[in-house]
Amino acid sequence: MRVDAHHFYLELAASLEYKLYQEISERTWLAECIYASLLFPERFEAIDTLFNRNVSLKPILKKTGLKKIAAQAKKISDTFIDRRPWEDYLLAGFSVSLCQLTSSLYFIKRLKRRFPNLCMVIGGSSFSGTSPEALFELLPEVDVVINGEGEQPLSQLVGGLKEGSNLDDLPPIEGVIRPKSVYNDEDKNTFSQLNSLNKLPPPDYDDYFALLNSFKAQKVFFPVLPIETSRGCWWKKTSPSGKSSGCAFCNLNLQWEGYRSKDPAQVVDEIDRLTGKHQSLSVALVDNVLPRKNSKKIFEKLSLLKKDLGVFAEIRATTSKPELKKMAQAGVQEVQIGIEALSTSLLRKLHKGTTAIQNLEIMRDCQALDIANYSNLILHFPGSDEQDVTETMRALEFVTPYHPLKTVAFWLGLGSPVWLDPKAFGIRSVFNHPNWGVLFPKKNLSRMQFMIQAYRGDLGYQRKIWGPVEAKVKTWKKTYSELNGGALRSPTLNLRDGRNFLIIHQRNLNSETINHRLVGTSRLIYLFCRHHRSIKRIRDRFPAFSEDKILSFLKMMVNKKLMFEEKDRYLSLAVNVKRL
Repeated sequence: MRVDAHHFYLELAASLEYKLYQEISERTWLAECIYASLLFPERFEAIDTLFNRNVSLKPILKKTGLKKIAAQAKKISDTFIDRRPWEDYLLAGFSVSLCQLTSSLYFIKRLKRRFPNLCMVIGGSSFSGTSPEALFELLPEVDVVINGEGEQPLSQLVGGLKEGSNLDDLPPIEGVIRPKSVYNDEDKNTFSQLNSLNKLPPPDYDDYFALLNSFKAQKVFFPVLPIETSRGCWWKKTSPSGKSSGCAFCNLNLQWEGYRSKDPAQVVDEIDRLTGKHQSLSVALVDNVLPRKNSKKIFEKLSLLKKDLGVFAEIRATTSKPELKKMAQAGVQEVQIGIEALSTSLLRKLHKGTTAIQNLEIMRDCQALDIANYSNLILHFPGSDEQDVTETMRALEFVTPYHPLKTVAFWLGLGSPVWLDPKAFGIRSVFNHPNWGVLFPKKNLSRMQFMIQAYRGDLGYQRKIWGPVEAKVKTWKKTYSELNGGALRSPTLNLRDGRNFLIIHQRNLNSETINHRLVGTSRLIYLFCRHHRSIKRIRDRFPAFSEDKILSFLKMMVNKKLMFEEKDRYLSLAVNVKRL
């Protein structure tokens, strides 16, 4: 069968200018406002108010305004719809993720009005965990909802329609939900996914590149190629009793059951073929978390390609330094680490399974390997308290040599552990985020549960106690930028080893660099603590050095911000200038 993949958003981005489009795409409410104003023009004033509330730090959007952006989006959208031979298609499918609900709805409504016999199918993460009945009430133009992973259900659906069967006459298909099945309890909430990802062919980006290369030269760019090595999250587990574990705030894996990963050779072959075919060396590994067992093999094989790749990956804070080194050698240049907090007490509440000292260690290791770390620091998590803030503020005193984290306010995701058990986190009630009530008429919201939720709880308290952390991170960003602004500058806290002595250079803002020399056992202890060590491990490693002397040395190092201490565990903070 012929399948066309229409990357309409690329046309819109080129029309609006890429910088403007990028600013919109980074905020859900900005993106949803544009097409909501086209769907419900009678609500424009309220939607415009919401839009303006979200552009305070984006001057280019404030200057352009919603009315102008929406008018251009309508012009480009309608032109796109008008010039396609929709009557030739058997089915039109929409995969909907964040920022794409109202735009998909706009296209669906326009197409169904003009081509009532065209089978409309939707799926994607935005509809995972939602009520099928509510979906069909919100989207009456939709004929089919794909629940969860799409390959198997969609292929069976297309196969049935291709044979000439009427949609209503098709037998039940796992993962395919139709209005009649919702009310007759036939295939309601069924789920179907591949047993092995190795059965998947390489992703086909030909339509995307054909469109991109049709633009004028100044609009053509080198895109990042998305590659998946796995689906799901191995950190998220379900017990025999049905209780699910995993990060408390996360709802990224509702569309999967379990965790599956591709064979390393298959992953590397896909990267090799796609980068060669499309002549682009930027790759994003789009996994929620890299395979625990196979990622080492993937990066070892990638290194053998002898390509100067630029790779992005999301990793856990437990990733070891040798693993990071293999990643760097394979071309990993940017990572997002599951740091989320610099307080161990808060990390426990987040169900991260990590500690603050582990987070500092991987931040240091990324700095040493020149891997850009674009990770988040979650603020306002329900149930967090002043102890969490105090621990965070203390840790922030030690992290200034490393790439700053990005502060993000906690938002409640549908289906996340917090949403499923709100009382455990001090939440009194959960409901759709009020912004949905601005974007949609009330009649559309009666039973629909959107992916972004809101809650009643300790919001005011959380905003109050986390204020100092927000201010501290702003100072961290400013200091880091000023200290690292010059070319060819070494890390602000770095060491050089002289075999029987080492020198630590500590650059500071608005003051001279402080140099520290460690010799003998002091040097050995500092090098031993490049991986965080307990006081017992240190004492056992250096039995000739009395515990009092060890503790005195460690305390001095902590006071000078050269080491970090957490519950009798110690970590050396200086980065080796040889990029170990």
